[in-house]
Amino acid sequence: MDAVTNMASERPVVIFSKSSCCMSHTIKTLLCDFGVNPAVYELDQMQRGREIEQALSRLGCNPTVPAVFIGGELVGGANEVMSLHLRRSLIPMLKRVGALWV
Repeated sequence: MDAVTNMASERPVVIFSKSSCCMSHTIKTLLCDFGVNPAVYELDQMQRGREIEQALSRLGCNPTVPAVFIGGELVGGANEVMSLHLRRSLIPMLKRVGALWV
């Protein structure tokens, strides 16, 4: 779990993903379209991906991908990110952590 915490605080926005996951792709596209440059960890392409996925599960991520961290804090998965966006809370949150400047 320490590895996840360390990785999640490396950049303002961190996404744990799988290259074959359509919801992960959707969230990455949404954030990149805003101009965010997230750190993306494709768990199915990492040597310790299974271990990291289990740690995400212990943190409460269900499903485990996508798992989005903003400002080092777990925001959640696709449903949570989309809910924040629809409530117009996502962009202010991204600005607050320095992921967006506009």
